[in-house]
Order: sequence, then C-alpha cells, then structure tokens
Amino acid sequence: MRPGIVVRMEARYELFDHTADIGARVVAPTLDALARTAVEALYGVIGSLAVAGSGESARFAYQGDDAAVMIRDWLADLLVEFESHGRCLTDVVVESFDGAHLRAAGVFRAIDASRSEFHREVKAVTYHELALRTVDGGYELVFIVDI
Repeated sequence: MRPGIVVRMEARYELFDHTADIGARVVAPTLDALARTAVEALYGVIGSLAVAGSGESARFAYQGDDAAVMIRDWLADLLVEFESHGRCLTDVVVESFDGAHLRAAGVFRAIDASRSEFHREVKAVTYHELALRTVDGGYELVFIVDI
C-alpha cells in the first residue's frame, strides 16, 4: 500500500460450517457496526427473512466486562423473540457500545412466512469459541450457533 492511502474496512459477515453447527465471522470498523452486523449474521443463518407490518419499538441495554458476551447475550435475546413470537429486529441502531456497555434499539416486525426462505432452525447462540479481537482497521467477532 502506498503512503497516504487509507483503506476503510466495511462491515460484513461470513458463515462457516462448524462440526454440526454454523459459525459466523463478523468484521467491522467499529464496535457499533460489529454489533449491528452480528444481528444481520444471526438472521442470515436462519434464512432470507421478509417482514410485514409496522412493528413495535424495542430498546436493549447490556453491561459487563466482556464485549463478545454482551453481543452474544443480545443475539440470544433476539433469537428468543424470533422463536417465541415470530418477529425479528429491523431498523437496528446501536446507540452506544464502548466494550463495557451496549445500548441498542430497533423495531420488532412480524416475519412474513409466505415471503421468507427458512434455511435452518437455530436452537441457541453458544459461548463455544466466542471471540472478539481487534484486526487491521477494526474488529472481528466469531460466534457459533447450535442448529
């Protein structure tokens, strides 16, 4: 790379097979973008989801000394909402995430099953191999879901 050229990392995720489970590797330039993209990854494991209706606003707050665990706990709560009420979080906004506190908001909307493609049933977001580390230009999160 030539001096003076700055390459900005884009938030993205990739899924990978992990024994009988599925893993997600999420990279992003900021912790806020990492958490938001992790939500996309969770729903991406489930399938191509279409939503209907205006939805219901929701707010989330987590605190702790492990940023990866806070994201995992948020994803687990979103999975419970999906399984219990058939809704997913849209319009996701991570209001603040400093590694010790995660505050986020969004809108829960009903899944439109007739327009959705379901790929897998996710049973749980696990702690197995859960990791968050800094990488060139940002952060990387790895999490495993039990299918």
